[in-house]
Amino acid sequence: MRLDCYKIHEWAPQIVPGEGRRAWMDAFQDRHPYRCLPLTMANCTGWEILCPIGLTIEWDGGMMEENIRITGDEPWPPVKNVADSHFRRGIVTFHTGHLFRTDPGWAVWAMGPPNEPKDGIYPLSGLIETEWLPFPFTMNWQMTRPGKIRFEKGEPFCFITLVQDKKMEEIQPTLKLLETNEALHKEFTVWAESRGDFNKRLNNREAEAMKARWQRHYMKGENVATGDSTDSHVTKRRLKTPKPPLPGLGG
Repeated sequence: MRLDCYKIHEWAPQIVPGEGRRAWMDAFQDRHPYRCLPLTMANCTGWEILCPIGLTIEWDGGMMEENIRITGDEPWPPVKNVADSHFRRGIVTFHTGHLFRTDPGWAVWAMGPPNEPKDGIYPLSGLIETEWLPFPFTMNWQMTRPGKIRFEKGEPFCFITLVQDKKMEEIQPTLKLLETNEALHKEFTVWAESRGDFNKRLNNREAEAMKARWQRHYMKGENVATGDSTDSHVTKRRLKTPKPPLPGLGG
């Protein structure tokens, strides 16, 4: 399984494994959003492409490219090689600086950093057939209103992950009543009763519930009905950092 990242320019942005932490999650008392394991796993299931310089982006609401002004904090790399207004209409286009290549059947899904809202601008997602594409793709953000926004140096402007997109066409979703799956329905009922009882005891400020503060069944990968834990459950993801080429093979 591979993800080859070919640098097109010497100033190509840095690519790093996704970071599970978020400032807004840290700001909560006791950092309790981290109890939501699906959030933190989404945050780090992919790689971030980092802005090589600080950028100030200002849009006056006009529909042409001159209505967006992008200013860099540093003279190098040139701003036009980092971001421009290719699509106009308040859309900012970031250049990834890489040509990506994946194994057959795999594609790159490009998006903004998961669970990282940014006021005044919205990331547009793209699905790219990187098994054959011989040129780079860009990452686009739509300004949501006239105004000024910032991308700091080192801030991720793109998040990429891999999907077997063509396999999805083979999937046939089916709608079923939960009662038709007796075992699953029983497991759900046990969970629902357990959750309802815990929340009731928590609202009544029962000492044991207040000490526990939250149920950890999903965090532990535990089936409430059986007490079993699944072997495939993970609570942390450690993706590999892109490694440099071997000596003599180019950088």
